[in-house]
Amino acid sequence: MEPSALLLFAASYLAVLILPGPSVTALIARVLAQGLGGAPAFVAGVVTAALLWFTLAATGLALLAASLGGVFEVLRYAGAAYLLYLAWKLWRAPIRPLAAPPPAADAGRMFLAGLAVNLGNPKAMMFFFALLPTVVDLGGLTLLGFFELALVTAGICTSVLMGYALAAARARRLFTSPRALRLMNRGGGAVMAGTAVTIVAR
Repeated sequence: MEPSALLLFAASYLAVLILPGPSVTALIARVLAQGLGGAPAFVAGVVTAALLWFTLAATGLALLAASLGGVFEVLRYAGAAYLLYLAWKLWRAPIRPLAAPPPAADAGRMFLAGLAVNLGNPKAMMFFFALLPTVVDLGGLTLLGFFELALVTAGICTSVLMGYALAAARARRLFTSPRALRLMNRGGGAVMAGTAVTIVAR
């Protein structure tokens, strides 16, 4: 694929991801409340969903997916329900020292949360469907070109989300008292619940 086309795609995708959406909001809330534990798994879930949306668009299935609106409505409500469950758990979470490792099952739950947030956002698919035809000839897209675009997608998505997570982790270190940590847990839970409501209200 032409380097100029890859660069244009990368710049456009970066510009969209830098603006905080449901995925960024939920990630920051979780990191502020309980630290970086689980953040890489959440990011992996978001990236997996982004690659799924990219694949649907790149293979010309975006129109088919758009016609199955009911399926995506179910995904959206399921994702919102799962976020509400996580918000409730965060609200009631015990206060752990900043250095305490996350529970063993946390990574799996956070991966599913990231997956649910992004799969519940069909606008992510529509972004790929709108952008790809402007930078590549989808009819002549080679396997190598597909993997180049997928690599750019995964790299940018991971970098932006982990950047937000690391910034939130630095901010969290300013709060060390049990009362502050409890307030952050509950604030994070409230923000995550708000994200769920936003997803449903779209």
